[in-house]
Amino acid sequence: MRVSLSIPAAAAVVMAVASASLHAQEPAGKAVYDRWCAGCHGVDGAGAGPGAGTMLPRPRDFTRALYQVRTTASGELPTDADILHVIDVGMPGTAMPGWEDVLTRQERNDLVQYLKSLSRFFEGASPTPLDFGSAPGAGDERIAEGQQLYQQIECWRCHGQAGRGDGESASTLDDDTGQPIAARDLTRNWLFNGGGTVEDIYRRMMTGMDGTPMPTFTDIIDAGIITADQLWSVAHYVRSLSPEDAPATREVLAAGLLSEGELPSSPDDERWTGVERFYVPMVGQIISKPRWFNPRVDGIWVQALHDRQELALLVSWTDPSRSPDPAWTEYATRVHDTMEPKDEGGDWAPGAPDQLVVQFPQQLPRGMERPYFLQGDARRPAYLWQWRSDRQEGDELVAAGFLAGQPQDAANRQLAVSASWSEGEWKVLFRRALATPDSAADFQFPVAQAVPVAFQAWDGDNGESGGQGSVSTWYFIQLQESVPVTVYVAPALAMILTAGLGLLVVVRAQKREEEGSPESA
Repeated sequence: MRVSLSIPAAAAVVMAVASASLHAQEPAGKAVYDRWCAGCHGVDGAGAGPGAGTMLPRPRDFTRALYQVRTTASGELPTDADILHVIDVGMPGTAMPGWEDVLTRQERNDLVQYLKSLSRFFEGASPTPLDFGSAPGAGDERIAEGQQLYQQIECWRCHGQAGRGDGESASTLDDDTGQPIAARDLTRNWLFNGGGTVEDIYRRMMTGMDGTPMPTFTDIIDAGIITADQLWSVAHYVRSLSPEDAPATREVLAAGLLSEGELPSSPDDERWTGVERFYVPMVGQIISKPRWFNPRVDGIWVQALHDRQELALLVSWTDPSRSPDPAWTEYATRVHDTMEPKDEGGDWAPGAPDQLVVQFPQQLPRGMERPYFLQGDARRPAYLWQWRSDRQEGDELVAAGFLAGQPQDAANRQLAVSASWSEGEWKVLFRRALATPDSAADFQFPVAQAVPVAFQAWDGDNGESGGQGSVSTWYFIQLQESVPVTVYVAPALAMILTAGLGLLVVVRAQKREEEGSPESA
C-alpha cells in the first residue's frame, strides 16, 4: 500500500524528525539548564540572564570558571563534588537556591557536566581537593586565641570589630567584575556561602573565595606568620559570633510582663539581655513600584516587655553604617544605580537616613482579619510607629496605603523613641501607653490577646528610601499575663493521673493472666 503525503505534511514530518535528532544530540544537562538556570545565568552561561539585573551579587559567569565555594586551592578549578554541592544547597545570602529537592540526582550530575562544558578551562583538567585535616575541639582558650588572631591578621578591616561587616574597608569593596559587594556579617552563620560550621569556615579561609575580596590565608601560613592550627582557632572564634542554632521564626512574638520595677527606658539597658528575642525575616519590597531587590535589612530581632500600663518594644538589626555616613556615599550611589529598575524611578538621594516602621491595625480586627500588609488601605487603615536616624523623635501615623501615612499632631504624640548604633548594630526602642486618650486614631493594646504587627526597614547607605526597602509579613504580638499556678499544676496532675491509670491497667491485666493460668486452676 502506498501512502502519499502533501508537501506541507511531508515538511512537518521532516522537521519533527530533525527536531528529535537535534534533541537527542544535546549534551546531557542542557535541557535542565535551559529550564531552571538560564533565566539568571543566561543561555550561554555568561551570567547575564533576564533576571540577572535584579540580583547583587550577579549570577555566576560559568564561562570564566571562577567559583567561590571550592575545596581546591585559590585560583584552581572546583571539583565535580564542589559544583554539585553548590547545586544541592545553593548559596545562602544570595538569590541562588538549592536544587536537591527539585532535581533528581542524575539531573544534577548531568548539570555539573554541562556547566563545565560552558568553559574551555575545564578541558583536560583534573582538580585536586586540599587536605584540610580535622577540626580540633573548641574551648574558651582556643576561642580567645582566635579572637586575638582575628585582630592580628586584620579580619576586622572588612568584617568589623564585632563581625557585623562594618570594618573601615567595608564601603570600598568590589567583586572582580567591579560590582559593589558587602562584607559578610559574621554574626549570622546561617547565611554564610559554603556553610556555617567551623569546618566550612576553615575551608573558606584556606581556599579563599575567588572573585571576591576574601583572600586565602595559606600565604601567611606558608610565611610562618600563623600556623594551620591557629587558623582553626580563628574559625572557632568566627563561629562563636553566631547563635548556636539558626533562629527559628515564630508567628507570635511574646511581650513579657514586668511585675516589678520600671520598664527599660534605653535600648542599651542591660535588662534586655535577659528578655527573649524573636527573629523576623525581611525581604525586598517588590510589590509596589519602585521595587527593591537588594535589601540590606533581611532580618530583625524583636524584644518586648509591658507592665500593664505601657509597652516597651526593642527592635535591633545589623547595619554597617549609621546613615547618612559620608564614607558610604559612593557605595550607596553605586548600589542604587546598579539595582534600581530603570523604568521605575525611585526618589533616593545621597544622605538618605536609616528608617524603621512598626505597623499595627488601627483597630483590633476580628478573628484573623488584618489590613493590607503594606500599610493598610482605605477600608482597613494601619497605625504606624516610625523612626528615622536623622531625627530625635519618632512619629505616629495613620496610613491608608503604602507611604501614604499622615503624622498625628505633635501635641497628641504618645510615642517615645530612643535609638543607638554601635559596631554595626542598630537598636531602636519604642515606648507607649497601652491605652491613650485618642482611641479613634491610636491603637489600644489589649493584654493577653494576639495583636497583628509587621515591620518595614530602610538602609539609606544601601541606596534605599521610599518604596525601596525591606518588609515583613504580618506577625502577632501578645502581651503576656502572669502565668497562673494551674499552668504548672495541671500538667503534673495529668502525668500522675496517666501514670496511675497505666499502672491500674497493668495490674488488672496481670490479675486476669494469673486467674487464667493452669497453676491457678
